[in-house]
Amino acid sequence: MWSRAVYEGALAGVVGAMVMTAAERLEQRWTRRPDSYVPARTLERLTGLPERRGPHATFDNLAMHLGQGALLGVLRGVMATAGLRGPWSSGMFWAVRLTNDQVLENATGVGAPPWTWPRGELAVDLFHKGVYAFTTGLIADALAARHGPGPGQRHAAIAPGRRAHIGPPAREAAGRGSR
Repeated sequence: MWSRAVYEGALAGVVGAMVMTAAERLEQRWTRRPDSYVPARTLERLTGLPERRGPHATFDNLAMHLGQGALLGVLRGVMATAGLRGPWSSGMFWAVRLTNDQVLENATGVGAPPWTWPRGELAVDLFHKGVYAFTTGLIADALAARHGPGPGQRHAAIAPGRRAHIGPPAREAAGRGSR
């Protein structure tokens, strides 16, 4: 079950990153905002690559988007398999995506804390990371739903709401649920 969550989450994350990248391209055409090479610079600093320009920087940007998309998508796949599905869970995941970017960009010295950004840039970044998080969530949730409710959903089905006197459901029989 959990290895499936990893693969399905990585797939959902790559698709989410591709949709985010397409949305960025559309937004840039509309707003005439130039390309940002912050993802490329972050990847170059993390890997020790020299700072590159032109098509190489564009490739590094895409590699960083897809790589982060896949790696973080694994978490969203695990969330969905556990039963954390829907917009609420995608909102939680949006915060993870934003946090991941900020940690990497600030740790490498490429970025600055978001509260120091011009508000327009911040709004654009929040929008695009939301596109990634919610697209990834929709796909991860749909893939996980094919296998039935997750453990958290089964627990919640015992009684609506959070109840102190309701313990977790009984464990599944050996061999079941591990596929």
